[in-house]
Amino acid sequence: MSAARKHTALPKAQTLIEALPWLTRHNGKTVVIKFGGNAMIDEELKAAFAQDVVFLRHAGLKPVVVHGGGPQISAQLDKQGLVSEFKAGLRVTTPEAMDVVRMVLAGQVQRELVGLLNQHGPLAVGMTGEDAHTITATQHRPTIDGESVDIGRVGEITAIDTGAIQALLDDGRIPVISSIARSADDHHVYNVNADTAAAALAAALNAETLMVLTDVEGLYEDWPNSDDVISRLTASQLEKLLPELSSGMVPKMQGCLHAVRNGVETARVIDGRVQHSILLEIFTDEGIGTMVVPDAPIDVHGVPEQGES
Repeated sequence: MSAARKHTALPKAQTLIEALPWLTRHNGKTVVIKFGGNAMIDEELKAAFAQDVVFLRHAGLKPVVVHGGGPQISAQLDKQGLVSEFKAGLRVTTPEAMDVVRMVLAGQVQRELVGLLNQHGPLAVGMTGEDAHTITATQHRPTIDGESVDIGRVGEITAIDTGAIQALLDDGRIPVISSIARSADDHHVYNVNADTAAAALAAALNAETLMVLTDVEGLYEDWPNSDDVISRLTASQLEKLLPELSSGMVPKMQGCLHAVRNGVETARVIDGRVQHSILLEIFTDEGIGTMVVPDAPIDVHGVPEQGES
């Protein structure tokens, strides 16, 4: 009987052992995770996301979660009779809309995420980019048809202060950060794209990895003609592709490019619709999604890069 029991448990042991080189490689490293898309709305995916992040923390990594909340903001604006208008892919944010953005991000999305993480222990602490001047921004004025356009309280990041986040990480906590920023003079609050904020924080924290959860499998090689996913590309290769990408993927891939050009070893776009996609990406030989690496890849202790084995 005991021999049979050992035999049925063997695949579990093999799965754990497969994770060993990745556990060794990532131990003590900071990983910034952008939480969004379906993973943010679907109850089962939300619960799996929380499990993954807590697993990372207990496996010796230092996860930092950054989130936006587009669908939730749109729903609340509709409820209050405020019209959502988009220009150049960005939400036009009036002062009234900014109040809603703040309320939804810091008071709803962040609270729920902190609650899910803290079901596993007293780990998560919520904050916004306003806290301790973590994210400072100036008004972002996109150029549309050659003209600079005022889209309201939408921010462009000018400075990052990682002190508060680092203090939480040093204390073993999981920071959960809403993508809101303040102006340098403290007079204005800005809505900042969460993909952009996650990338800027990953660079400022000297994170090993930036992970962006999205609603596609990764970056497609020849969409819509084929659904083959590019598993790995360099910063320069990505830069060449940027003009051809769909508008939703642009801030994500620009974020990945910014991260790897500013000291982050790998940036990954992964499918947030797959349960436990974070664990699959970090702790298995195959990896999933698209990984962006610097032009001169960093070889760490001879461990094969994901997707190469």
